[in-house]
Amino acid sequence: MTKTGITIVGAGNLASTLAASLQRAGYKVDGIATRSSPASTGRAKKLARAVHSRVISPAEIESAIVWFCVPDGEIVRAAHRLAGAGEWRGRVIFHSSGALTSDELNVFRHRGAAVASAHPMMTFVPGSRPSLAGVPFAIEGDAQAMRVARGIIERLGGRAFSIRKHDKVAYHAWGMFASPLLTVLLATTEQVAAAAGVQPKAARERMLPILAQTITNYAALGAAETLSGPIVRGDVDTIKKHLRVLRRIPIARDVYIALARASLGYLPAKNLGELERILGA
Repeated sequence: MTKTGITIVGAGNLASTLAASLQRAGYKVDGIATRSSPASTGRAKKLARAVHSRVISPAEIESAIVWFCVPDGEIVRAAHRLAGAGEWRGRVIFHSSGALTSDELNVFRHRGAAVASAHPMMTFVPGSRPSLAGVPFAIEGDAQAMRVARGIIERLGGRAFSIRKHDKVAYHAWGMFASPLLTVLLATTEQVAAAAGVQPKAARERMLPILAQTITNYAALGAAETLSGPIVRGDVDTIKKHLRVLRRIPIARDVYIALARASLGYLPAKNLGELERILGA
C-alpha cells in the first residue's frame, strides 16, 4: 500500500539507504532533489532510477514530507535554497544530522512547516546498504514533526527515541566512538599485526572470531565483565613488553597507552598503582 510521498534532498550514502528503505516500506519517493553539479546530478539520477523516482528541482517539490540527507555544513544553505521555491505551511521537514538540531531548519519553521532532526545510529559507506530494521533514530523538534518521524521510523523497522537539543553533540560523539573511531582502532590493529608478520587481509580474517566474541560478550555482559587480558590480570611485565615492541609503531603505541589508561579509570584492573606508573597515568 502506498503511503504519503516523500522527497529526499541529497543522493549520498545515507540518502540512498533511506530512499530504498522507504520504498520497501511502502512509501512513494516523489523525487530526489540535489545540487546541480554534474557529480551530484549523476548520483541523483542513479538513485532515482533505483527507487522508481525522478530528479527534481526545488520548485517541483510537492511532497508533504521532505527529508534532508546532506552534510551538516550544507543543511542551512540547502534549506534556504529550497525555502524560497514554494509554500511550506503544513508540511513536515526533517534533516538527518546527528550533531545539529532541528533549528537548522528554522527557515521552514518560520514559513509554517513542522521540523525535526531524525538521525539513525548507523554507518553509511559506499558499497554497503545496511538495513534500518532495529536501528535507533534520535529525534527532536516540533511535536507534529516528531509524531510523523516516529510513524515513518516504525514502518522502517527502526526504533525512535527522543533526545534533547543540548545532548545532540555528545550523542554524536558517542556514535563517533561506536563506528569511525572503532574503525581507526581496527586499522591500528592491522599495523600491529604487520609487526608480527601478518599482512592486512590475513589480519582482518584472523581477527574476526575474537572481534565477534568480544561484541557478543559486551552485548550480553557489559564492559566490566568483557575486559580480558593483562590489564585485568595486572600483568605488568607483559604490558612492559608490549610497550617495548610498539616503539617500532609510535602511533599504535600512543593508542595502546591511551586506551589502557582509559581502562584504568573505569574498568577492573589489578596492580593498579604499578600499571599507572608504567602507562604514565
